[in-house]
Formats: sequence, C-alpha cells, structure tokens
Amino acid sequence: MSTDLEDIPEADRVEGAPHPRDTARLIGQSRAEAAFLEAYNTGRLHHGWLITGPRGVGKATLAWRIARFLLATPPAGDDGLFGAPPPPETLDIAPDHPVARRMQAMAEPGLFVLRRAWDDSKKPARMKTVITVDEARKLKTFFSLSATDGGRRVVIVDSADEMNPNAANALLKLLEEPPADAILMLISHQPSRLLPTIRSRCRELRLDTLGADDMEQALIQAGADVTDPTALAALSGGSVGEAIRLTNLDGLDMYRTLLALFAGAPRIDRPRALALANSVTGKGAEAKLDLLLRLLDLFLIRLARTGAGAPPVPEAAPDETAILSRLAPNVTAAQGWAALGAELGGRIRHGRAVNLDPAALILDTVLKIDQTAAKFAA
Repeated sequence: MSTDLEDIPEADRVEGAPHPRDTARLIGQSRAEAAFLEAYNTGRLHHGWLITGPRGVGKATLAWRIARFLLATPPAGDDGLFGAPPPPETLDIAPDHPVARRMQAMAEPGLFVLRRAWDDSKKPARMKTVITVDEARKLKTFFSLSATDGGRRVVIVDSADEMNPNAANALLKLLEEPPADAILMLISHQPSRLLPTIRSRCRELRLDTLGADDMEQALIQAGADVTDPTALAALSGGSVGEAIRLTNLDGLDMYRTLLALFAGAPRIDRPRALALANSVTGKGAEAKLDLLLRLLDLFLIRLARTGAGAPPVPEAAPDETAILSRLAPNVTAAQGWAALGAELGGRIRHGRAVNLDPAALILDTVLKIDQTAAKFAA
C-alpha cells in the first residue's frame, strides 16, 4: 500500500486533530453505520461506497472504521470450527487486533489509501493540489500484488473531489469492473462535482452535522478545547474539523470581536476596525485571514436569516440575537444583507486573486457592511 515518511505531512489530516485512522469512535453518525451494517449482514455489500456530508463531520473516520471492520471480519461462509458467528452489531474492532495494529502503522497489505501525494520535485517540496493519474494507477499494482493473499481488499479515496479528470477516469474503470473481493470507499465533500458515472456506481452513505452534545464528545475525543461546544457547533455548522480549526485559531474570540464591532454599526469604531484588519496580516497569518473572511460571510448569512424571521438558535456569542435583530429588523433588510453577501463574496474572490493587501481587503469589507447598516438598522 502507499506509505509516507513520518516527517511528511498527510493530505487527509486535520491540523490539531488525530488522524481518522487513530480516532477510536465515530460520534453522532450511528445512522450511517447502521445502514452499512445492514447491507453487510443482509448480503448486499456493494463494491463502491460514496461517503458524503459536510467537511469535517467524520467521513474519513467512518471510512477507516469500515476498512478496519472489513479486513478484520471473516467473510460470510467462513464458518470455522464452531459454525457461523452471529451477525456483527457494530463496526468496532479491538485496538489490539492485528489488522488494527497494522492499519495504525500504515502496514496493512489489504488496504490502499488514494490521496494527494507529496511532491519532492517542487522547491520547496509541497503537497500536490490534486490526486493525479499516476497515483490512481498504483491501484492496479495494489490489486495485482494483493490478489495472491486472498481475502478482501479495501481502497479509501480521500477525497474523491481532489482527483483530476484522468485520475477520476482511472477510478471509474475500477468501479465498472471491480476486482474480486474489492471494496472502494470514496470520501466526497461535494459529490455533485463528481462524474455522474462514478456516483451511479456507488451506494451513498450520507453523514449528518453534529449538535452541541455530540460536538462536545467529539472535541474531547480529539483532545481539543471544549469551553463552549454550543458556540462551536453553531459557528462550525456541526463540523468537528471546522470546530477544531476555530479552536486552534481563536475563532470564537474573533467572532465575538466582529459582533462587538458591528454592534456600533452604522457608526463603527474605525480604529477597532483597523486593528481587526491588521490582526490577520503578516507572515504566518494566512489561516487567520481565511477564517476571518469565512466568519464575515457567516455573519452576513446569520444577519439575512434573522431578518427573514429565523434568528440564530443557539447563539454563537452573548447578545448575538439582539445585535442581529437591530441590524436586520425585517424581510427587506434580509434581502439587502443577502445581496451584500453575494456582492462581497465576489469582491473578496477578486481581491485574493490579485493579491490585494489583506488589511485593505478586510477593511473594505467591514466598511461596506457599515454602510449597508445605515440603510437597514433599526
């Protein structure tokens, strides 16, 4: 199978969180697990599975759990000395099982992980931006070498969204004519962008976003801060991966700073706005800039929803509903804020494309929001 040196980053790892292969439990996704087990226990195990849902809700963790289960569980008909075992009720495999140990060490011969590769030819070396056809062609070697071992072979594609067209076509050929005892699991954040022929040859497992209680458990398992799981669930859209990013980058404080700033709209404190813009500039601040831009977009979305009669439940910060309700008191305001969100989205994409100064980009966005507040604020 494909392996990486310990010091090479992994394309399928969320910074600050355990890798999905090391995650002990999958929290909040019992429905998807039950659907797979039902297919397994009723003899309807499809060769292709498309695991979908928002980014960061546990799709890769489920794929690794299924792979571990399939490689550690004897196929139906292997009755052994004492007859057929009872149908499994869980995907859990003991951590000291040989398959579990080999998978954790990335040494399981029955598993292949297709993901973006590390590119040593670039200076400096970096992760490739797509899964290339060269990586996809390694599947042929994997299946030819593993065929002599017998048993199941499992492929995890993380993520299928990142395949370039040639890689996608190479994978499609495997889905059309799968090798014996092969199970392919494709992780996709945006399945609508995949080839329709790939989607049609897979059975879909859709994962849900997490509520506050499940979010708290998942963050504890990941070793992340759980000071305010309710706010993290609200701002992350129920995504554990996004909640971890918010935690690592002080995203809750950043959003509260935004709310405090716009509480004064349409006459915001300009020195405070300038300080906010300057806080995401400079070397190493790219991640914070990306997060602030996402939070500004989320603020506008929550404004529009409030004006349309759907204030945030739960609140992501103290007094959020009161601030949003004053800025978006009616449906007319909701429409105006939604239009501004679309306009600013285009301006931001253009600004990033032409490498506009980050501070100028943030300040321009904040001032446009302040100007619009003058039209709608109660």
